[in-house]
Amino acid sequence: MAARLPGAPDVDAFWRNLRDGVESITALDEDDLLAEGIDRATFERPEYVRAAPLLDGHDLFDARFFGFSPREAALLDPQQRVFLECAWHAMEDAGLDPGRAGRGGVFAGANMSAYWMSNLLGGRRIVLDSDIFELQIHNDKDYLATRTAHALGLTGPAVSVQTACSTSLVAVHEAVRSLRADECDTALAGGVCVRVPHRAGYLAERGMVHSPDGHCRPFDARGAGTVFGNGVGVVVLRRLDDALAAGDRVLAVVKGSAVNNDGSDKVGYTAPSITGQERVVRDALRAAGVSARGVTAVEAHGTATPIGDPIEIKALTRAFREDTDDNGFCAVGAVKSNIGHLEAAAGIAGFVKAVLQLRHRQLVPTVHFAEPNPRIDFAATPFRVQRDLRPWDAGEHPRRIGVSAFGIGGTNAHVILEEFTAAPEPVPADGPQLLVLSAKTPEALEESAALLDERLAAPDAPDLADAAYTLQTGRRAMRHRRAVLVPAGPGGDRAGRVVRQADAGTGRPGTVFLFPGQGAQYPGMGAELHAAEPVFAGHLDHCAEALRPRLGFDLRELLLDRDADPARLTATEVAQPALFAVEYALARLLEHWGVVPDAMVGHSLGEFVAATLAGVFTPERALELVALRGRLMGALPPGAMLGVQCDEETLRPLLPDGLSLAAVNAPGLCVVSGPGPLTEEFAAALAGRGVGTRRLHTSHAFHSAMTEPAVAPFTDAVRAAGPAAPARPFASCTTGEPITDAQATDPRYWGEHIRRPVRFADALRGALPGGRATLVEVGPGTTLTSLAKAVTAGRRGITTVRTMPRPGEEGSERETLLLAVGDVWLGGGTVDWTALHGGSRPRAALPGYPFARERHWIGPGPASASSVTAPASGQRASRPGGLRSAYAAARGDVEKQLVSVWEEFLEYEPIGIHDDFFELGGHSLLAARIANRAAEALGVPVPMRELLAHPTVAGLAARLTASSEG
Repeated sequence: MAARLPGAPDVDAFWRNLRDGVESITALDEDDLLAEGIDRATFERPEYVRAAPLLDGHDLFDARFFGFSPREAALLDPQQRVFLECAWHAMEDAGLDPGRAGRGGVFAGANMSAYWMSNLLGGRRIVLDSDIFELQIHNDKDYLATRTAHALGLTGPAVSVQTACSTSLVAVHEAVRSLRADECDTALAGGVCVRVPHRAGYLAERGMVHSPDGHCRPFDARGAGTVFGNGVGVVVLRRLDDALAAGDRVLAVVKGSAVNNDGSDKVGYTAPSITGQERVVRDALRAAGVSARGVTAVEAHGTATPIGDPIEIKALTRAFREDTDDNGFCAVGAVKSNIGHLEAAAGIAGFVKAVLQLRHRQLVPTVHFAEPNPRIDFAATPFRVQRDLRPWDAGEHPRRIGVSAFGIGGTNAHVILEEFTAAPEPVPADGPQLLVLSAKTPEALEESAALLDERLAAPDAPDLADAAYTLQTGRRAMRHRRAVLVPAGPGGDRAGRVVRQADAGTGRPGTVFLFPGQGAQYPGMGAELHAAEPVFAGHLDHCAEALRPRLGFDLRELLLDRDADPARLTATEVAQPALFAVEYALARLLEHWGVVPDAMVGHSLGEFVAATLAGVFTPERALELVALRGRLMGALPPGAMLGVQCDEETLRPLLPDGLSLAAVNAPGLCVVSGPGPLTEEFAAALAGRGVGTRRLHTSHAFHSAMTEPAVAPFTDAVRAAGPAAPARPFASCTTGEPITDAQATDPRYWGEHIRRPVRFADALRGALPGGRATLVEVGPGTTLTSLAKAVTAGRRGITTVRTMPRPGEEGSERETLLLAVGDVWLGGGTVDWTALHGGSRPRAALPGYPFARERHWIGPGPASASSVTAPASGQRASRPGGLRSAYAAARGDVEKQLVSVWEEFLEYEPIGIHDDFFELGGHSLLAARIANRAAEALGVPVPMRELLAHPTVAGLAARLTASSEG
């Protein structure tokens, strides 16, 4: 639910004004009126009332957020602008990302576009051409709902509702009907009214509905008319079962609604009808399945007109008398006493007020009510005017309130709302939480972070896990991102928070899983995850049970005990199965959370994890093979391995007999393997040449000639296991190329895998996608991510992520893994946040997006005798930041002419020749106009299809040049 109403920038402020009985009607002075172009002769007339309910910032709009150029924003009806922002905030308040809302519907209405008539047309005659067509689709209220659906990406019904003063409450009714008919899963309903000129009063002429003194006094003896104002409101509606299943915040329940028309049974077209109003209230009660005695409040239409108010109370009384003879039990009020009559937005303003009263269980005062209208005998009715703020006692029925809105012309609407009391008990979550934020600009991201921090520090702050879930699932992921890890504990340790930030770019990067080999293991690895994550625990337990007969003990004795003897886990026959089990369980957990690899690279033993995930081996067969591999290698004579800081080409000629090249891990980083004494001699020789070396902590000379005895028996075991062709890609660390079906199913490949050198650098290069990539080390430590940084040095768009602490490192496994997930998301990757939380959580009320509103406005211009040319806003915005292309100036006459035309229509300056037309806010209609203007400037045809197919100045210029030369 979101609203911007006079004197209230948001719903919370609106409630405070209601509670405190604030009238949000502004007294206007001469400067206000003169600035709006109201001539002195008009506003000095005695019947001119210098008062209006104003909407702050009605001329401001975050055009870039919604993809509008400054020119388009200036042409767009301010009603549609403020409605777009309010609709976005309503979805955020509901904790719903519009992109994940499924079949979202929009039901909305607006007043006629006074901005179009007053400022853009200014009384000029209309000639149908492209200018008028553009003005029409930017201002006609027919396009309000469809433009909102387009901007938010909603695919359900998008229906503009227009029934005058009842518009937005009829929109609620239609939205409810659409939900019940299963036409949509989520529906936005609301209305908007923005008057132009804005800071202007009105002439209170005798016999009209306007208040003579600038105050609206519903049901009061002094009530003599209404004050027409400005505002916007939007509510989010869902089926109750769906909302509860998803953990939505339910503020109230629509029990029933009805809409009808007076027909001709009244004095005249603009007159109200007792019969029509009575019937719509009765029909709504029937639809709600409740008795009138069970409705203890009514938010009335309440225009404060001498005729309208008595008719409304009489109609309500007739409808209620069908069920009860009781008097005075139902409070009645009208929000127009606070904010005036918002016409198309009047119904939604009353609806929002009703929801807030249910939510806070309070009835608010009706401003200005002192003595009842003498034509209304309240003592003989079920109603009493609510005079002051008071608790709303439930009594024998749940709190229920009716909301009325009646439109000139006779369309009546009534909605019955009921309090929601079945909210589930909160389920606090222990452990660390990951808060994610994103925005379209760095400045908005900073402001979002500050607003969130303030909200979480408030006394009524939401549960941290609920807040994390809402941010993760209920907000659209934008380019500029921040992830905040909050450690475990009540409210989180503010000093211990970890904040990371990144530009996610555009599009999803490729994800590559990296599986480390022997040497990274340590006692207790996975213990914290096993205790906290059932998916991880399930896979690890399965591995441990399958390995028990092959190892002779339960592997969990070492993996779940941080104080276990490290020497036991160092033994090759234990280390390899232990690493496999942890890496496999961790990979399955990441996949369960939606972090799914596009490619995989395993270093030595790690390739068996990749192969198992790819379906080459079943987990059970893989565990048999890994246990055998460990035993075979553990039975070999001891050996040594030496890290050497030089490239393969330099190293090979220097290798003495008896030593083998065991790995090429990165540029200038290789590994030599063989007998211990020989490796020591070689290290000394290399030191004499100035080549650095480092003895690795291994017990055997892996990937050397010393492993030859293990090749044949292991090959036979793989043959018996029957490997299958891979169902997903991974790289071969022996060839450095993507694995082929023939290799994956060849037992000799896996046998020689023990002996042949690991070509990790080549394998990683072969696995990397062409664009951006996130490299995730799935296992303990950072060995492979460190190597990957060296391999990819100089290449942009590469993110490296670790998922577990290093051996000996102090730190939480859960925090490390959450940070890893955050890093994947920061880089533009996708995450299944619901799975991460183990299911849906309640959604929390959190601050909305901090729109960077700027003034986009066209003042009224002189009339023209013939046609209208869409005026420019008179302001050129600077080239937007964050574009995918760097600025490049035009090089030749064609490019310069095209740049000039683009700058004229898009109103950005300067525009580079590689800037994308659509990224700058272009669309098909604007493309047609630019193509026509470019053809005039260049003197050659410029088909619109060419602009759409080549949406950069450079691309279009090249295409036009090639066409002219051809």
